[in-house]
Amino acid sequence: MKKFSLFASLAAAVLLFSCSGDPYKGLEPKLAADLQANIAAAGENGQELLTALKKAPKGQKEGMAFLIAYMPEGDRDTLKADFLLEEVGWAYKARETFPWAKALPDSVFYNDVLPYASMNEKREPWRAMFWEKLYPLVDSITDVRAAIDTINKQLQYLVNVEYNTKRKKPHQSPGESMEIGMASCSGLSILLTDAFRTMGIPSRIAGTPLWVSKEGNHNWTEVWIDGQWYFTEYYPTPALNHSWFLERAGKADKSNPIFWMYATSWKPTGLSFPMVWARKNKNVPGIDVTDFYIDLYNAQMAEAKNGAPVVIRVFKSKDGGRSSADRVAQDIKVVDADGNMVAAGKTAGPTADMNDYLTLYLPFGKELKAEFKDASGTVHSAPISTPKAAKDEQPAPVEVELYLD
Repeated sequence: MKKFSLFASLAAAVLLFSCSGDPYKGLEPKLAADLQANIAAAGENGQELLTALKKAPKGQKEGMAFLIAYMPEGDRDTLKADFLLEEVGWAYKARETFPWAKALPDSVFYNDVLPYASMNEKREPWRAMFWEKLYPLVDSITDVRAAIDTINKQLQYLVNVEYNTKRKKPHQSPGESMEIGMASCSGLSILLTDAFRTMGIPSRIAGTPLWVSKEGNHNWTEVWIDGQWYFTEYYPTPALNHSWFLERAGKADKSNPIFWMYATSWKPTGLSFPMVWARKNKNVPGIDVTDFYIDLYNAQMAEAKNGAPVVIRVFKSKDGGRSSADRVAQDIKVVDADGNMVAAGKTAGPTADMNDYLTLYLPFGKELKAEFKDASGTVHSAPISTPKAAKDEQPAPVEVELYLD
């Protein structure tokens, strides 16, 4: 029966094509072959996919062909032409509008701007919504880094979504997260990635199914700038490629794929992006980016080799709880005995990822002080004693707590 069904689908596809002219004209042979195979495999829904291909404007046809050719099974069998035409149309509008999008290679635009989804989240038309919120912020910006920074800093206030473990499911779509005002790290990454893509900025999700320290999984966002990928998160750090999780990512165990770092792709890669909430789902292509994070961590550690790691957290009170909800986001500065500032940073608050904490690399063998000023002007402080430099290894982090009360 399966052979007959496949034969029937192929025959139907051939009939459709013969009645409407050659839909593959002008396409690269490999893309045309993959497109034909996926439309044939879609069965009755192949008509919808063919309609989307036929109705796509001439300048959008190749992008539509790429999207359909590598569409996962669940989408291939259900998505309608109107949905595809709308989302592809918005993507090309961004390409025509923003200078950074105009300069993109087709391969990057197709794989990391055009897709309407990143993982197995609910399929929904999100580009029009994001365009309305974000276009006024970036319409006069010509530098992609400035656009990324602006979107990254403002998105959380525009969508009113916070990190919360009480979210309904880890892989929420933008609409689902905005409806309840909360999301997991995966849901936040979907929000940020879709926002970037709407503004013509290549973006993809990266993550690991398990840290080598076995402290759970994590997902974040990457953006493409001038031929290189950089990472960021929904709650941005002062600079790209800096975050609390880099140390863990940089210590990944290359001998075991469960500890690797992965990035998503639309086009098949021969590897699957792991989703801990759907471990058997192999429909999301993945890219092994472990070496990138290891190399980046080692490079940053080389810069910080003359410093002792110090982890700083701020809680509501000394005698209170130590849960995520008890944390306080505060601007911290570290000073020496003469009051000279040695370093500064911001602690993670209650909405940040549970594994997020401020780590500073401070001079070895020093008596220092961490301090912050609360809303009333009161200064809160805690002493820091950094260890002496070890000859061949980095010392264990010094842990410091400060309190509002």
